[in-house]
Amino acid sequence: MSFDRSIKIAPSILAADFANFGAECAAIEAQGADWVHVDVMDGHFVPNITFGPATCAAIRPHIKGVMDVHLMIAPVDPYIDAFAQAGADVITAHVEAGPHIHRTLQAIRGAGAKAGVALNPGTPAEAVADLMDMVDLICVMTVNPGFGGQKFIDMTAKIRRLRAMIGDRPVHIEIDGGVDPTTAPLVAKAGADVLVAGSAVFRGGSVSDPAPYGTNIRAIRDAATGTYA
Repeated sequence: MSFDRSIKIAPSILAADFANFGAECAAIEAQGADWVHVDVMDGHFVPNITFGPATCAAIRPHIKGVMDVHLMIAPVDPYIDAFAQAGADVITAHVEAGPHIHRTLQAIRGAGAKAGVALNPGTPAEAVADLMDMVDLICVMTVNPGFGGQKFIDMTAKIRRLRAMIGDRPVHIEIDGGVDPTTAPLVAKAGADVLVAGSAVFRGGSVSDPAPYGTNIRAIRDAATGTYA
């Protein structure tokens, strides 16, 4: 995956039809999704349980582009190799999930994946100040992780700080939580380039009627890129 700062839409399959994941992944890509975002939750670090490496391995053949795996789990390190072997292109761990995030990021890159670090709403940008050369992506949570469909929490000041800290490094800023055509311009203008959206993408569509996915993706992308018009 080559680096660029153009706006990328990464639908979260947490909002997809769980009984039809392969077809859902193919449908969102066909409708314009840039990345496929997989929210992994353990019922421990966050109050919900979703899926693990076996699900990632099962959907990987149905994804042509980037599989972006967001680990909302603790501990992280014992599972890195399994997610890398399942085909994750990006593996993101939370800075709050353990005491040795530097080691975790080393392990992710060592497993052959791009390394991401996520920040909960209550965690300041400065928590990753010493990790800038260890990461390929910084995920700013704009909801408290654990559930889809939550209300957006304004983190634009944090995004601007991170963008300044990144400088000219090839590091993506990803936004996860409450992204829709109303909030997308706010985060894009602040410096984000990867926008995760769940219900805002999947609302109104299905595998048998995927056109609304495309309409929703275009609406988010147009809203985000319109900030530069």
